[in-house]
Amino acid sequence: MENRYKDTLSALVRCIHESAGSIDSKSLGDLVELILSKKTIFIYGSGRSGLVGQYFAVRLVQLGLDVHFVGDMTTPIIGPDDLTILVSNTGETMSAVQTANIARRIGSHVVCITSSKYSKLAHASNSTILLHIPQNTDGNLVPLGTLFEDATILMFDSLIPELMKRLGQSEEDMRKKHAIWV
Repeated sequence: MENRYKDTLSALVRCIHESAGSIDSKSLGDLVELILSKKTIFIYGSGRSGLVGQYFAVRLVQLGLDVHFVGDMTTPIIGPDDLTILVSNTGETMSAVQTANIARRIGSHVVCITSSKYSKLAHASNSTILLHIPQNTDGNLVPLGTLFEDATILMFDSLIPELMKRLGQSEEDMRKKHAIWV
């Protein structure tokens, strides 16, 4: 039993390393620039991709940025000076594609994070950050979008130190914006 968990963990770490390593560094640098230059940041994803997006939104809020998750009741309307980040493994999730089309029509810069270069979402976005997800993995070890979600979390986390530096934020500054009263 113990070996099964270790085998699963090893497979997961190996595949995530491969996926995260496939991301174009220029795309990440461009995303940092967009985050820093836009008035408000909107993030959206459905299901577990949405949870990954919310995870990143929390970090950006802790950095002092104006961030909203699309679909929340208190989310304002997206504007032309804003950034919209959409997370979808397949790039075919209808609500994400619709959000991209609406945000782009308004004039927001739309960035999608996906594993499908030719998806509807990639087509509807201004910029695409592509994650290569190994196709030869055991679906019983890493079911559904596990690799995409985990690699996306690590990709987002890799941006935080640069954003901290560029925004002049320390861990202590971020801690002051942490929801500790819950």
